[in-house]
Amino acid sequence: SGGYEAIKKLIDSKNLGTIELSTGIQISGVFTNIISDEHNHPLYIQTKGPTALANRDKELIGHSTNYHSEGFGSPVGKLKGINIPIENMSPRDLEAYGIYEGKKVTLDFDGGIKVEGEVITGTRDLKGKILLISFRNCKVTYSDLVLFHPDWGIYDMAIGVEVVSAFAGPADSCSFENLGQVSETKIHKIDYSKSDLELYSLYQKVRDMRNEDKVVESDIERVFLKLTSDFKYDWLLPIELLELAVKNNLEIKNTILSYLERLKSNREHQVLIENGLKLIDVEVN
Repeated sequence: SGGYEAIKKLIDSKNLGTIELSTGIQISGVFTNIISDEHNHPLYIQTKGPTALANRDKELIGHSTNYHSEGFGSPVGKLKGINIPIENMSPRDLEAYGIYEGKKVTLDFDGGIKVEGEVITGTRDLKGKILLISFRNCKVTYSDLVLFHPDWGIYDMAIGVEVVSAFAGPADSCSFENLGQVSETKIHKIDYSKSDLELYSLYQKVRDMRNEDKVVESDIERVFLKLTSDFKYDWLLPIELLELAVKNNLEIKNTILSYLERLKSNREHQVLIENGLKLIDVEVN
């Protein structure tokens, strides 16, 4: 089965599992994190420890657990404001959007994941469909949260507009046979800083409130206070908090809104915040 619930099951199981994206690329490993939007569409998936990539249940050359020994993370979905998913782009489309070898590019995905780096190469299946794009000097962020740091080496981004299935076990059973061997390549450990993890847990709290439909004003206040004292540059979480406050008609909505109005003075965030407010359709007294 595909989508959020199936991935959540894999994460909760803490066992080896596989997620397949719409291009047919399969990611096998122990899944630890999923970032999703308010409709529970996956935006980013993350494994920890040895991970292998496959297509049609056959490991992709160069993408064994030896290479991805410290985990693998990738966005899922479409680029913001572009109707064609990357997987359906012709070579001419890719060039038009600046996705070609040797080019520095910033890819903004729907939902807020941002990938900035220099394209090294793409991996295609036998029919020429693009499965993977590799970047150097690459930074991947979700608002203030750094998901991949340029120092960690080459970033391989799986391509797929959605998760089509998620199941227990590996795609290619051969991938996990030689796990005793020491990794030669990706030595960089994906170490999230303490503040990254704190911010991530705030996002998780808000997501839980939304999913469980249990919204208490004092909980929102606590998250908001932590956010405004420790994560002053994060614009996305205040929008999520405002959405909950508006939906539940909580008094704190005015405070959050005026905070967002102040954040808008940062030009880079202005459009993103305005779009977010339009989506919520805010009417504040």
